[in-house]
Formats: sequence, C-alpha cells, structure tokens
Amino acid sequence: MRSTAIIILLLSWLGMSAQTDTKAKSILEQASNKMQSFQSISADFAFTMDNTKMNIHEKNSGSLLMKGKKYLVKLPEMGMQVICDGQTVWNFMKEANQVTISDAGDEGQGVIDPATIFNVYQEGYLFRFIEDKQVNGKMISFIEMTPEDKNKEFTKLVVGIEKQSLLVNSLVTHGKDGNQYGIYVSVFKSNPSVADSEFFFDKVKHPGVEVVDFR
Repeated sequence: MRSTAIIILLLSWLGMSAQTDTKAKSILEQASNKMQSFQSISADFAFTMDNTKMNIHEKNSGSLLMKGKKYLVKLPEMGMQVICDGQTVWNFMKEANQVTISDAGDEGQGVIDPATIFNVYQEGYLFRFIEDKQVNGKMISFIEMTPEDKNKEFTKLVVGIEKQSLLVNSLVTHGKDGNQYGIYVSVFKSNPSVADSEFFFDKVKHPGVEVVDFR
C-alpha cells in the first residue's frame, strides 16, 4: 500500500461547482501556472505515513526528477524506485529484485500520479481555503481538496502552497483506511538539465531481476 501511496506522490486538474472556494481556486490556478512554466524540475522530499489508531508513524526521504510527463521517484530507505517515460511505469523493489510494469495512468498506480504532484489544479475536486500559516519560516497557504467521486481511495487532500514563490510545499492524502500519506518538499530546483535516459528502467543494470508485466 505504501508503494501505491507514493505514486501519490509525486494528475492534471479543474472541475468547479458552487461549493468551490474562490480564494482557494485562485491560489491553485496561480501555482499550477507557475509549475507548468518549468521544462523540468527536481525535488527532495520527506514521505510520511501515519495511522493514529494503529500507532504507526513512519518517515522516509525521497527525490523526484520530472520532465513533462516523465518522472523518476527514488525512495532509497524503502529500496524503491518508480520510473515513467510518459507511457510505461516501472516500479522497482531493490530487496526483492523485482520490477512491475504497467501503463501510465492505470488506477493501480495509486491515488495521484507523481508526475503531477506539483500541478495542483485538477478536475473533479471541490476546493476550500483553510488558513495561512508560517512553517519553517515560510508563509504557507493550506487548501483542502475534496474529490467529487466518492469512490476514490481517499477522502481529501490538503495541499500547502508557499505564498511568495507559489510552489507546492506539502501534500497530505487522507485515506479511507485511516492512513495519512504526506509529502513535504525540502529542496526544489526548476529547469535542471535532465537526459531522457533517466526515465527508463534498464534490465541490463539489474541482473536476475524478476519482471511482472501487468500490461
């Protein structure tokens, strides 16, 4: 489930209704426009999983490299990598030496495609402004996003947008199973030089890897 949730991590958006908060909509529009202006991005982040009832509190570090619809998510402490070339997704688990392959956009990848974690203005959501709050010396605007589709695996997303830079600072997913998955960005770089070869899983570099193809 954690590997599925990462693919939280790190889909593109709109869909309004009378219940949508105008202030929240404006902030998300500005943030999405800012993110879409970049050709590529890299980010370091902390990934957390919390379940109060089960007394589970986990934290792992990770990194995201993204270029258009292509992305590479690394979670070294979990021995995991998720790679997408825009069409195919490879989910590699180092300890098991196994890679699963699926088509980009498949439901089984998780609640949110990591390639669009920074594009926070989506179709099918109601938006509500929560508050402005200072976090680690930065003023962050927090916005609640509730899916109109009640069959989603989560009840809401809470996204934090840095007011000055209009960059995504955090994203917390509230799962129906009681788990809360959080992504907290610590380092962000825009337009780094990235080769397309970064977004492909090379079996030759992983001798004996077990391949499970779900396509």
